[in-house]
Amino acid sequence: MRTRLMTAAVSTAALALGLTACGSSGGTTESGVSLVKSGTLSVCTQLPYKPFEFQQGSDVVGFDISLMDELAKQLGVKVAVVQTPFEGIQSGQALNTKQCDIAAAGMTITDARKKVIGFSDPYFDATQALLVKKGGAKTLDDLAGKTIGVQQGTTGEIYTKKNAPKNANIRVFEDLGLLTTAVKTGQVDAAVQDNGPLLDYAKTNTDTEVTAEFDTGEQYGFGVSKNGGDKLKDAADKMLSEVKDDGTYDSLYKKWFGQAAPQS
Repeated sequence: MRTRLMTAAVSTAALALGLTACGSSGGTTESGVSLVKSGTLSVCTQLPYKPFEFQQGSDVVGFDISLMDELAKQLGVKVAVVQTPFEGIQSGQALNTKQCDIAAAGMTITDARKKVIGFSDPYFDATQALLVKKGGAKTLDDLAGKTIGVQQGTTGEIYTKKNAPKNANIRVFEDLGLLTTAVKTGQVDAAVQDNGPLLDYAKTNTDTEVTAEFDTGEQYGFGVSKNGGDKLKDAADKMLSEVKDDGTYDSLYKKWFGQAAPQS
């Protein structure tokens, strides 16, 4: 099922208006899950983050969105995607202000985020990677005195600031699209971000390549509000267990990544 892009929240004023609107039309599913909008699972994400979430024509599609479709089916509702900056997602603000019910944004589960977000069981193993133009740097150490791009609020930003050469210049971008474009156009010498989207980008932008991956042991989870999101978290965990058991997860993984899912 393809899911239409519902709205984009870009300011405090918009958040406040969204909170008022959602608060007046909330509902509860038959299974007891409270939603900010009756009959709708509102999903916060940031675009683009291909192949997890990206726009295809007028629709938002991807691995995360397909899993949200499975969750919506379980709840008996439809999905509406809410595009919002990743910083507001990973800080818990988007959930706490009832901009959405759940966050599906290729988001790594971290101890810091767990203080402000309730996470589902992990659904994807990830690591950091280095994207460069063909023939570029092979390691972070090769980037001494160079410019490295990262995405704001991500574990890639944290990893780079901790591990890059001290004289490297770190430039922060708001989203993945701006980050990868900066590599392609030479605005930066390299980018550090999760391996999934960077490997996908390099497939279709053959003047770029991923030259290194850094084993950070990361796992993605779906985020819910720590204030009242327990039942939705339970529903997400149930969905993940079922799609892994019945083969749906493997099918979706093959669809969006073009290869079989790793077997644990």
